[in-house]
Amino acid sequence: MATAPQATNLPLLYKDLIPLNSNDHVTWKSRLLENAKFLEGQHAIPLTIEEFVPASRTYPIIFSATDNPVPLVLMGMNEGVNTFMNEEGFFERPVYVPAYVRRYPFLLAKLRPDTEELSLCFDPTSGAVGEFEEGTPLFEDGKPSENTQAILKFCESFENAGAQTHAFVEELQKHELLIDGEVSIQQEGHEQPFIYRGFKMIDETKLRALRGDAVRKLNQNGILALIHAHLFSLQLMREIFAVQVAQGKVPQVTELPSA
Repeated sequence: MATAPQATNLPLLYKDLIPLNSNDHVTWKSRLLENAKFLEGQHAIPLTIEEFVPASRTYPIIFSATDNPVPLVLMGMNEGVNTFMNEEGFFERPVYVPAYVRRYPFLLAKLRPDTEELSLCFDPTSGAVGEFEEGTPLFEDGKPSENTQAILKFCESFENAGAQTHAFVEELQKHELLIDGEVSIQQEGHEQPFIYRGFKMIDETKLRALRGDAVRKLNQNGILALIHAHLFSLQLMREIFAVQVAQGKVPQVTELPSA
């Protein structure tokens, strides 16, 4: 049996990870989860550049305030608040579901630090993979089933999109377009506005100051469209704040925690 990835520094949403293999899981099946309780209290979810346009219609898109910024969609304006989910773990309205969420409980992970090889792993605590009577087999005749092959293909596509997203962020940093973000939201009945910080965003002033050849290159490689999707989405912060107020989840702090 392959050695499982160490449980430290697990990715967001994952509580444990073990590699899928035909020796231990030959009779196991996967099934759809009845709800998305695993998203409970998650206010920010990673996003790939392939998803910027559809996601920008539903969520604000920001960048994490880290040394290696990651695009994120905001599901709530404060840590522990997800305005899109109800207490039963269902989306309260039709929304775009990020690929990061749709991939769960599977992902590709390195089993050993001395290799770049990735193996298909899953979160055994999810309730979506196990020795069930119902569900779709993960193996047939000891080999990965069509279901497992489709899962693997999706995870591989996600990894490729992740690499493209990393290159996109590097391009933004090369042009020094990412700055510390701040948004001020005035709530009726409050004298002082809520000031949100702790994230990064595109500096529109620096964007407008770019020389023609730089703008032309950004336009040709599709980055300019992604930038505009991000900037357009930021107006949704106020809508999410309003939903929090309506849900009785008015924030008591004014810092937007980095995810």
